[in-house]
Amino acid sequence: MALAPAVPDGAFASLRGQMRAPVSGKIAARFGAKRGQAKWKGMFIQAAEGADVRAVAGGRVVFANWMRGFGNLVIVDHGSQYLSIYGNNHALLKHAGDAVKAGDTIASAGSTGGNEESGLYFELRHLGRAFDPASWIKF
Repeated sequence: MALAPAVPDGAFASLRGQMRAPVSGKIAARFGAKRGQAKWKGMFIQAAEGADVRAVAGGRVVFANWMRGFGNLVIVDHGSQYLSIYGNNHALLKHAGDAVKAGDTIASAGSTGGNEESGLYFELRHLGRAFDPASWIKF
């Protein structure tokens, strides 16, 4: 299977503040908010089960499977060591190796990650570290 082409360096960072929310819904937990003894490394957006989950930017799907604590999970590599992470999904619509464009539907929201509420767990990472998506995404 041939992989989708890599994303040009710097392409993701140039979109800061211009990307659209990955799902329509209400932000229920923000990055850094207390979560028991820990803190949220991403955000939880309440959304109806089956709601379209869309890629925030172009890239290549590097993971699309169930993962403990995340449920049905999609990870998109945007180049320059930026990743977007979409968890808690009802269904996955892309496979590892697939190329995606901004706005492509990659999953449907659900409650597979151990969260009682339907919605999307969303996280951005750079160099392996989670960071606050609030100044990057138009919520």
